[in-house]
Amino acid sequence: MVSNAKAHFSMKGTQANPGSEHCLGQRGRHQPDGDGDTGRGNNPTIDDVKRAADEYNKIAAAAARAGIQQGLHNEGFEVSTVDGRRTYDILLELLDPKLVKFQFQMSTIRYGFDAAEYFMKYPGRFNSMHLQDWNAETRTAAAVGKGSIDWKRVFTAARTGGVKNYFIEQNMEMTKEGVAFLKALKV
Repeated sequence: MVSNAKAHFSMKGTQANPGSEHCLGQRGRHQPDGDGDTGRGNNPTIDDVKRAADEYNKIAAAAARAGIQQGLHNEGFEVSTVDGRRTYDILLELLDPKLVKFQFQMSTIRYGFDAAEYFMKYPGRFNSMHLQDWNAETRTAAAVGKGSIDWKRVFTAARTGGVKNYFIEQNMEMTKEGVAFLKALKV
C-alpha cells in the first residue's frame, strides 16, 4: 500500500473547499501542511492574524474529524511581524495545540528564527522540519552541515519539540551533501 506522510496546501485552497478530498486526503494517511496566508503578504494586522488563526483552527478541526493531523510552517506571512511581535509566535499562541502541529522551516534562520529555541519554548508543538542550512557570512543557502546551523543542538532540542519527521528541502546536489552529513551526524 502506498501512503503519503505529508502534503502542502495553501490557506486559499483550504478556504475554498475545507471539506474536500484535496484538503483532507485519504483518512489518516497524510498530514496537510499549509501556510496561513492572509492575503496581505508580509504586512498583516493583528486582526488579520486572529482571523487567519480562527479559520485555520476550523480547518484543523475538520481535518481532525477525518483522522488527520493539520500542520503549519513558518514560511510566508508567518515570518512577518505585527506590533513588534513575530506572526509565528502569535500563531503558536492562537492555534489549538491539539489540532495544529507546526513544521519548522530551517531556512528562516536568515530572519533570526532559532529552531532550538522554538522547540524548547513550545514542547510537543512540532512534528516535522524542513532542513536547509545557511551561511551567515555570505548570507546564502548552504547544504545541510555546510552552513552556520548547530545541528546537534537543533536535533537535541527537536526531541523536546516533538519532531518526528525531517525533510531535506534543497536542490539535488545540496540534498546529497546534506544526506551524507546527516548519516554521519551523532546526536
